[in-house]
Amino acid sequence: MYCHCEEGGTVQSPPNAAISVDTRNYSTEGIIISRKNIGETDRLLTVFSKHYGKLRVVAKGVRRTISRKRGAIEIFSYCKFLIARGKNLDILTDVEIKSAYENWRSDLVRVGVAYHLCEVVNKLTAEHQEHKEVLYSLQECLESLSALDYWQLYPLVQNFKLEVLEELGFISKNKPVPTDVDSYIEDLIGTSLKTLKFLKVLSKK
Repeated sequence: MYCHCEEGGTVQSPPNAAISVDTRNYSTEGIIISRKNIGETDRLLTVFSKHYGKLRVVAKGVRRTISRKRGAIEIFSYCKFLIARGKNLDILTDVEIKSAYENWRSDLVRVGVAYHLCEVVNKLTAEHQEHKEVLYSLQECLESLSALDYWQLYPLVQNFKLEVLEELGFISKNKPVPTDVDSYIEDLIGTSLKTLKFLKVLSKK
């Protein structure tokens, strides 16, 4: 079932984003990797999508207490999105939840891992550049979080980072990998990874 989001508001439209006949709108699916409250009732979502890579879209009115869409745009959720083009920011008009990963959301350790995975993708990728393999890797990791023991989560995360770095062209499959992957990523992005503290706690388990 689709949840309708109010139109209005003002991130640039992705190039060649004409899936539907109506070129004012386009559809895609992906994972919500970040969200931020804006204004009194709106929310800015960062979506890593299948067709257009990283997108930023505004969900209008979703913070109203009567909004039916509030539960449909939770961070980490894999959804199908219908989006309308805006002058500056595109607008989310409909969203269908495909997977909310509810089986591990009450586990703070696994939630911390999910935040870290999403931050790595968010910081390493540019907007409107398609990287389907990165999306598939992120989706696979989120799906596996509930099935793994804590001691298995750390290697899962580190292997994920290497996969993303290779897919984005930062490292080569046939060359030695960085000895300190986290420092290597922080050097690339020019800032620290805010969620790295979750990983450091995890490495002690």
